[in-house]
Formats: sequence, C-alpha cells, structure tokens
Amino acid sequence: MRPNVTAPPTFRGADEATIVSGAANSLGDEQWSAVYREPELQALIRKALADNYDVRIAAQRILEQEAQVRITRAQQFPTVSIGGTGIGATLPSSLGTQIPSPLVNGSFNVSAAWTPDFWGLYRKQTEAARAQLLAQTWAQRAIRLTLVQQVVTAYLQIRALDAQLEITKETLKVRQDSVALTKTLEGGGSVPLSDVRQAEQLLYQATSEIPQLEQQIQQQENGITLLLGENPGPIAHQDANALAPPPQDLPTGLPSQLLERRPDIQQAEATLIAANAQIGVARAQFFPNLSISGSGGVGGDSLSSIFDTSGKTIYGIGTLTQPLFQGGKLRGQLQLSQETKQEMVLTYQKTIAGAFRDVSNALIALNKQRAYREQQEKLVEAAKDATRLARLRYEGGSTGYLEVLTTDSNLFAAQLNLVSAQQGEALTLVQLYGALGGGWQS
Repeated sequence: MRPNVTAPPTFRGADEATIVSGAANSLGDEQWSAVYREPELQALIRKALADNYDVRIAAQRILEQEAQVRITRAQQFPTVSIGGTGIGATLPSSLGTQIPSPLVNGSFNVSAAWTPDFWGLYRKQTEAARAQLLAQTWAQRAIRLTLVQQVVTAYLQIRALDAQLEITKETLKVRQDSVALTKTLEGGGSVPLSDVRQAEQLLYQATSEIPQLEQQIQQQENGITLLLGENPGPIAHQDANALAPPPQDLPTGLPSQLLERRPDIQQAEATLIAANAQIGVARAQFFPNLSISGSGGVGGDSLSSIFDTSGKTIYGIGTLTQPLFQGGKLRGQLQLSQETKQEMVLTYQKTIAGAFRDVSNALIALNKQRAYREQQEKLVEAAKDATRLARLRYEGGSTGYLEVLTTDSNLFAAQLNLVSAQQGEALTLVQLYGALGGGWQS
C-alpha cells in the first residue's frame, strides 16, 4: 500500500495556458523522437541508447536479478536427487585365494526433501526479490532518461560553442580590418600610435578566444562519444536550429501523474515494497520450521542383485524446530526490517517532493530564460549600433579610439552572452521533459 502523498493541484511556475493544455496530456508522455526532432541529434540519442555502457550495465543487472528471483522462488519447492554407489575388484587366481569371482557391492537410491512454507517465509523472500527486480527495471529506465538528457545537453553545449566560435571568427575579421585602418591613419599622422596598440589589443583578445573554444569543442566531442560507447573522436554537429527557442505553452499534465511516470519514483516504490516484504520474512523466523525428507533405494553384494526388490530400503525423516532463545536476534531482525521500511517510506516521499521541485524549477526557468534571451537580443542590437556610431565618429575624427575599444568589447561580450542565453533557453525544454518523466520510453 502506497504511503499517503499530497500532490499540489498545479505545478508552481506553470502559466494558466499551460495548466489548461496540460490537464489532458503531458509532454512527459511523448516519445523522445517527438520532442527532439533534429535528425542529427536523433541519431546520437539512438546510438547512445543502444551502446551506452551504463544502459548495458543496467540491463545486465536486470538479468542478474531475474536469476536471483528464480533462486529464491526455488526454496518453495521440494528437492529430488538420485544417486548410486558401487565397489568391485577382481583378484587373479595366482594369489592362491579362494575368491571364485569379483567382489561387488553397490546401491541405487532416490531421495527428496521439502520444507513446507507454512508461515510465508519463502513467499515473502520471493516477493522481496521480485520487487527488487522491478526496482532494477525502473532503475534502467531512469538511466535511459538521464542518458537522453545528457546527450541532448552535451549536443546543445557543443552547438553553443560552435556559435561562439563563429562569432569570434567574424569579430576577428572586423578587428583585423580595424588594425589595418589605424596603422594607415597612424602612418599618415592622423592618429597616435596608442590607437594602433588599442586596436591590436582588441585583435589579440579575439585570437586568444579561438583556441580555447576549439579546445572545449573537441573535449565536448570526446564526452559525447563516451556517452555513445565509443572511443574519443569527432561527431557531427551542424544543425542550424539546435538553439531555437522551445515551443510555448508546453503541456505538463497533472502533478499526480508523476507518480506513475517518473522512473525514480517507481523505483523508490518498488524498493519500499521489497522492504515491506522483508518484515514478513523477519516475522516468519519466530515460528516453527518443519523439514521433511525421505529416501528409498535398492542394493546388493553383486551386480545382478543390486536391483533385486528384496534389497530395497525406504525411510523418512521429519524435523520440527522452534526458536526459544537467540539473545534477541530475531526481535532485532524484525526491528531492523521495520526501521528499514520507514526509511524507504521517507525516501519515497522525498523522491516525490523532489520530482515536484524539478518540474517547478524547469517551468520557472522556461519563463525566465525566455525573458532573459529577449532582453539579451535587445542588448546586442544596442551594442551593435553603439559600435557602429563609435567607429563613424572615430573615422571622422570626433572621438578617440578608446570609445571604439569600449563599445567593440561590449558588443563582443553581448554576442557571446546571447548565445549562452539561447543555450540556456533551449536547455529548459530538456529539463522540463526530463522532470516530467519523459525520455525512457522506447
């Protein structure tokens, strides 16, 4: 039985339109291919889901737990075994013995044993093992969800670095022309040498950025190839729409739906079920344990008489044991299982609370990052105009190069910040989709 959890009626941070559209469906119900439509990105996600090491390790853990369930369940059934013994020797007549034929002795028997599960000990152990299997299954799905997030996040980061590198190269060309102009003016005596040095300062600022950005791009490629289960190497990252703003009014669904969709919540619930079953295991230890065994067989002193029915033997044994005194061990085991269950209850409730927080944070970021990007676009436009006017005044002799240096530096920084803002806004879709429990569906 699930612990009581009070879900909020709506997610904090969702605007009214989102709440209305999310009442019937949720972004988290969508397949990842319907959310991330870029073919280049889809190819990376598909490769990662197939070959990522963490996903493959999680799949192996499921197989291991399936084997553990079979082992645990087998305790509920009787065991049957067969066996035989034989001994023989042939002695040569030259030894002077009176043995006319080989000495032979042997037997053949079938035995069975069973411990009836009157108190549910083995049934509860099997229930716990199956719950752990379910938890492992949801753990693998959580890994798939996280992997999709990691691949998309890394891809958006590398596309943002690509955009910043392109801006830097374009700025470099403009500053090279500026250095050439100031040198010409300085050679004609129109401007002092300090203007040339200031123009060179802007130029070297741009040239120093290029190797750093290229380093980050190549290291980011190595990070993505690891997610793909490959050795370090280049990857394709040319999609022009990767940093496009996410759609508005994305459906979120009802907060209560997270309990069914989020893999981490389902994993916590399965772990709680296993902990509850362990209480039944601990209680069963207080009751008597009955074991029944039987065996039957035939034997003889020669090969021809081994299967003679006159030599058959049949016997059965039944034992009944009842714990009387174990120094408080059994009560300690029961208390431990009960306290472990309470811990799992708190973990389950904490996981749900964290899920509500994740969705709320993603919705808040979605709204605020959009506003931040819009203001950053206005800042870039204003910086471009300020730089253009400063260059016109400088070429006309109305101002010094310091104004050009300041406005040009501000423009370069604003352009790079705009790319970061676009990346941050694009990432809000990734955060919201993952927070709503989307991405693990195959």
